[in-house]
Amino acid sequence: SGITGTITVMGTPAEEGGGGKIFMIERGAFDGVDIAIMAHPNPHEIAIPFCLCIQELEVHFTGKAAHAAAFPWEGVNALDAAVLAYTNVSVLRQQMKPNWRVHGIFTNGGVKPNIIPEKASLNYYMRAPTREELDVLREKVIACFHAAAQATGCSVEISKASKTYDNMISNLTLAKLYAKNLESVGIMEYRYELNQSWSTDMGNVSHVLPSLHPAFHVGSGKEVNHTREFTAIANTPEAHAKTLLVGKALCFTCIDVLTGGDTLMKEIKD
Repeated sequence: SGITGTITVMGTPAEEGGGGKIFMIERGAFDGVDIAIMAHPNPHEIAIPFCLCIQELEVHFTGKAAHAAAFPWEGVNALDAAVLAYTNVSVLRQQMKPNWRVHGIFTNGGVKPNIIPEKASLNYYMRAPTREELDVLREKVIACFHAAAQATGCSVEISKASKTYDNMISNLTLAKLYAKNLESVGIMEYRYELNQSWSTDMGNVSHVLPSLHPAFHVGSGKEVNHTREFTAIANTPEAHAKTLLVGKALCFTCIDVLTGGDTLMKEIKD
């Protein structure tokens, strides 16, 4: 056929917090690759989803244990520090930009009710559209943790729990090709762009080479990601069939790039 080039199907594990693609970038997995595309199930059909930067923090407060009934004044309550930190962040939300996201959980709150908690821990995610905005948001959140420690007399240790994910830079030329190929496999209803504020390590790939990460619809549209309902509909014959269709659209997009010559590749890389 005279077509030269290679299409590689590459496994990319540990996307949920593990930053698998970031390790792959660092270890040369994408060296010599011209474009990268993948897709993710979703309640909506989207050619260009809006994906935020994300950083994960682990926060550990240390106080002093004591009998909670007999000698509570001898203790320094690490759980109080964690609760205050959580409240501080909640109060901060009024001053957050509309496209900033912060969410956290308690991962340790003590051992027994009659012991003043000596240790307490939180796990937090922070998201923003760019690394620069993420840096600003992170400092505001970290200030909430330090303030809680100071108010309760605890010490606090804050550390990154995973690699930082970049925002997704969707290649517009690839998006147009993909949208055309969606229609070619019979998927006529889709949104070209939609802001859903999720994050992916594919964002880091998109800062290295032209990339696209569309989302594809499964279910009724009422089931949303990270719920039991979405897990159930994802494991249905209908969802599997839809995944194959989207896989074809991705493949056809790769074929378009292979057959488009230098002119198309220049447009993609520009």
